[in-house]
Amino acid sequence: MSSPTILIVDDEAVALKSLGDILRLEGYTVATAENGQVAVSYARNHYVDLMIVDLRMPGIGGLEVVQIINEISPDTEVILLTAFGTTESAVEALRLRIHDYLLKPASPAQILASVRIGLSRRADKLRSREGYASDTPLDERVATVNLKDGTEIDLSRRLIKHSNAETHLTPAEGRLLRIFIENVGRVFSHRELVLLVQGYETAQHEAPEILRPLVSRLRQKVSDISALKGSIVSVRGTGYVFSYKVEDED
Repeated sequence: MSSPTILIVDDEAVALKSLGDILRLEGYTVATAENGQVAVSYARNHYVDLMIVDLRMPGIGGLEVVQIINEISPDTEVILLTAFGTTESAVEALRLRIHDYLLKPASPAQILASVRIGLSRRADKLRSREGYASDTPLDERVATVNLKDGTEIDLSRRLIKHSNAETHLTPAEGRLLRIFIENVGRVFSHRELVLLVQGYETAQHEAPEILRPLVSRLRQKVSDISALKGSIVSVRGTGYVFSYKVEDED
């Protein structure tokens, strides 16, 4: 099994190197980003188990990075590091559901302890969601779906091949599409989908707002695919249902 991937985001080169060295010595796979823009780009194209993010950086700040990561990679746990801790930033960090909030200079022992707890929390969350989502063992889950028009959906790679084109999905989009495909015709409430896709419970009135941007992005990505266009149907006052009946499964 590969080691967890940790992304360190800090505009200080010394901090990137020292944190990277500490984590690599513990056996983790480490990636670094010198600013928020690089971090977001990396997370869009790579799976990240945990991020350590500096609060204050030029351009995209730490809190904005966390907001974006919560959308594109909600399973990623986040530790926020700052030398300028305030009550306001701490409250905002908690609102964004970060795993931990540490003041610089944090000791190696503090950081490693927080990383271990964060990764353990992430593993527990994923196990819980898998158990809730399906009773089917992981090795028996749907991997590829072929539709009548030649469209191929590779759920493992989060890739849709259609009309000599390819559409790539983010981890959250891939999870949402998998849930729909494995439960064709089932009506999901907003709260159920937030739990299954994002991994946390939420209030009934908050769930639609959390889910709407994700559903909108997925709909946009499949809008040019005739076999999937209109397949994600809103159920007024309840949630969503996937209405298209798949034909063949591998």
